[in-house]
Amino acid sequence: MPATPPPLPPSQQTPVPIEFRGDTREWFGIWIVNFVLSIITIGIYSAWAKVRQKKYFYQHTYVGGRNFDYHATGIQILIGRLIVIAGLVVFTVISAIPVLAIFAFLAFLFAVPWLVVRSLLFNARMSSWSNVRFGFFGSYGRAAKITILYPLLAALTLYLAAPFADRARRRFIVDNHTLGKTTFFFDAPISKFYMAALAAVGWVLVVGAVLGFAIVQSGVLDGLFASLEGIDSPPPQAEIGITIATYAALFVVFAPAGALYYAMARNIVFNHSTLGGIHAFRSTVPPLRYVWIVITNAIVIVGSLFMLLPWAQIRKAKFLAVHTEMLVGGSLDEFVGTMQDERNAIGDAYSDIEGLDLDIGI
Repeated sequence: MPATPPPLPPSQQTPVPIEFRGDTREWFGIWIVNFVLSIITIGIYSAWAKVRQKKYFYQHTYVGGRNFDYHATGIQILIGRLIVIAGLVVFTVISAIPVLAIFAFLAFLFAVPWLVVRSLLFNARMSSWSNVRFGFFGSYGRAAKITILYPLLAALTLYLAAPFADRARRRFIVDNHTLGKTTFFFDAPISKFYMAALAAVGWVLVVGAVLGFAIVQSGVLDGLFASLEGIDSPPPQAEIGITIATYAALFVVFAPAGALYYAMARNIVFNHSTLGGIHAFRSTVPPLRYVWIVITNAIVIVGSLFMLLPWAQIRKAKFLAVHTEMLVGGSLDEFVGTMQDERNAIGDAYSDIEGLDLDIGI
């Protein structure tokens, strides 16, 4: 597909804020029903719960006074899950036979790109903005590159090429999406992804060193090693200490590093994406503030035994929306009108599509 031209200069663009109008109390009522029914039905209702969650967050997200919507049904999600479960059962059974194990692995490996394409296609066609459906036209070959080839190359380079693989993955997702017939386009310098990766690695090194120094200075390790001398298996207090140290490392070192990279990568993707060569996007998420949101949300969720999960979800959605906007070139009403005319001309032939929802995002 030909490259999309760069957007109009900033002087010809109008910033349009993205709003999230969800309410914690309203969402909690939906969430608790979803939770209870999913337990009662042994997880079967979770397919309908997923649809209700997506509908709520989509329908309460607005761009220029027009909201998104999600059109999938619970039975479509359930069918997709049953297909995946059936495939995993077959894979497990065949893998138990030594002669066929290698063939089962290869079949699974080559099925992954197909699953990725089907998932992105399904979620795009089941989503809309201002009554105009999204679309996806990514190919199996390009999906194979981002799911098999590039991750393999990243591993072979000891993940020094991981930013290249991540940029390729995000470009595949953005470039192959459309809104109506209007295409998205993404292109960002690789240096920005390396900066994000270095920031995440820097967090791990610095915070990990501080945490390790604090543990050594506290004398916990001395007591732990002393308790292990002459003992074949570690005592309960040693196991508890190891468990606490592991979770502390995950919570203080690795989880924030992941959140830091996500915030920076999100800004890169939005700030280097265009729609139809006319409209652009802007994301100004402060990485450290996003880390704070993620950490405090996790504390609140665990401390409330997950009862405040709806509050944390609404808080995060509002935070991201506040720091995101669309830069509209020309008239937004005219652009929407053109897309709706195209929709009426080609029709929405998506109601009978069954798909796989693997939650693959950017």
